[in-house]
Amino acid sequence: MKQDSHTSNSMLRKSSRRHVLKWSGKVVAASALAGIGIPAIHAAEDNTIRLALIGCGGRGSGAAANAFDSPNGPVKLVAMADFFENRLANAHKVLSEQYGTRMDVPPERRFVGFDAWRKAIDCLRRGDVAMLTGYAGFRPGQLEYAVEKGVNVFMEKSFATDPPGVRRVIRAGEAAERKNLKIAAGLQCRHSRNRHELIKRIRDGQLGDIQLIRAYRMQPCGPLGQRPPAEKDLHWQIRNFTHFLWVSGGLFAEMNIHQIDEICWIKDAWPVSAHGIGGRVANSTDCGQNLDSFTIEWTFHDGTKAFDVVRWLPNCHTEFATYIHGTKCAAQFSGSNHEATVHIYKDQRCARDNIAWSAPKEAVTPWQAEWDVLLEAIRNDRPHNEAKRAALSNLADIMGRAAAHSGKIITWDEAMASNFQFCPNIDRLTDDSAPPVRADAQGRYPVPIPGQWTEI
Repeated sequence: MKQDSHTSNSMLRKSSRRHVLKWSGKVVAASALAGIGIPAIHAAEDNTIRLALIGCGGRGSGAAANAFDSPNGPVKLVAMADFFENRLANAHKVLSEQYGTRMDVPPERRFVGFDAWRKAIDCLRRGDVAMLTGYAGFRPGQLEYAVEKGVNVFMEKSFATDPPGVRRVIRAGEAAERKNLKIAAGLQCRHSRNRHELIKRIRDGQLGDIQLIRAYRMQPCGPLGQRPPAEKDLHWQIRNFTHFLWVSGGLFAEMNIHQIDEICWIKDAWPVSAHGIGGRVANSTDCGQNLDSFTIEWTFHDGTKAFDVVRWLPNCHTEFATYIHGTKCAAQFSGSNHEATVHIYKDQRCARDNIAWSAPKEAVTPWQAEWDVLLEAIRNDRPHNEAKRAALSNLADIMGRAAAHSGKIITWDEAMASNFQFCPNIDRLTDDSAPPVRADAQGRYPVPIPGQWTEI
């Protein structure tokens, strides 16, 4: 599987999460969603917003590049943290080559290990930004600490692996609001100019009443092989985060939160229930915990249905898009790799030769726009707190995963009230801790079996 957690130049360029380094220096216009006034009101005497990068994979490096490239700077990276020294070193090298003096991270502010994130946040002052770009399982505790320390937050998706984690994110967001802290969440499509325009047209009734939403994420992703004997099991699970439910929530939850957030945004509502089917090919040799195929059906309070169809297998039909069907006509909301491919069709047929209206190419990527908005909010002390909305999209995500894994219909109320946790002691893990899951004699980790598995 092509992971977006690597930090080499080539992987940063290829990352589907962020195409930021190739955009560096090319985009100078701010998002239409962000202001351009930048008064010198930030707490730092030199008007520079300082950043601490917690999680130095491709997502973290990409987010740092977005911050550096924003017209709402200046920003400076002053601390870095990761579980693994080699990944931190690679990210430091790549970003230093690209951004020079905006990287101010001497060895004494590069932290490695299970407590590294706490040390990095401690380097910040009020008004600075903690960049939580590591793993969803650790996100709630990191967010709580950043808010306690009085710093603003950018947190990548996803935001929690289980319902108690979701509730922690919501509570931390409420605490941040009381402190007037800004929290940005990495559901970047919410900052797409084209999608906002289509949402406006939907609300104006151009599609009629929405009756069906269907999303697709069907692309080849490789299985997990056996752990090398020399690799520590706990390290193996964290490095291969998308293959382990306790670290990331699994590949479905980690990746499809974007599609699910789009569905909830289009409906302007949260689903009341989820029903799903999932499985693995008969000849699977995957040692990880993921299923390779899903179809999830969410039902909303008015009876509207939304579907997310997922397959990670090679040599199969691929599709990456979100479509909407109203009583008047259909529309496309999103395209491959989250591109802002936005159309309204003449009727229900979603085809290039049937387009009635098409949005232009966006001047600024949604990844860049989300950072422009965050930094502008800090500069001008405007409200900006995406924690609760992001957490609730994450809960809808968890509902769908749990429905497929368990073979049961999962309701919103059940999910919100659930006390199930994949790793109850995650905040207390150390390098000497036992791994939360164990492989069998064939090196394969526990896989959900519908009808037997429980995670709500």
